[in-house]
Amino acid sequence: MFLLQHAMRKVGVMNPIQIACDGQQAIDYLKGTGKFVDREKFPVPCLVLLDLKLPYVMGLEVLKWIRQQAGPALVVVVLTASGQDADIAAAYRLGANAYLIKPSEASKLDDMVKALKDFWLTHNTAPQGS
Repeated sequence: MFLLQHAMRKVGVMNPIQIACDGQQAIDYLKGTGKFVDREKFPVPCLVLLDLKLPYVMGLEVLKWIRQQAGPALVVVVLTASGQDADIAAAYRLGANAYLIKPSEASKLDDMVKALKDFWLTHNTAPQGS
């Protein structure tokens, strides 16, 4: 998580970054419930980076929950260490917008984060209301 945050600052991601420590916290954040009820402090994200291996609620379950919600579809990029074909297929079947395997080298992570920033946060046109 620290390396990802560092890479985001390094490539100039200006968007606020919120981190959920587990899958249930991610769902609570997205629902805006509990400690996340204040949408000024905890806004709906324009991009979700989702790991598959999360405590309490696994990433694929979080993705399934996200895709069952009404309203504008969130952009969900799976960013995980798993390169298993079954995980990749399941993520896309559940509606992931992209699937990225975390690189082990910091410089490659910087390149990946820059590509995410350039495409999803700069060039991509999101639907109104998201």
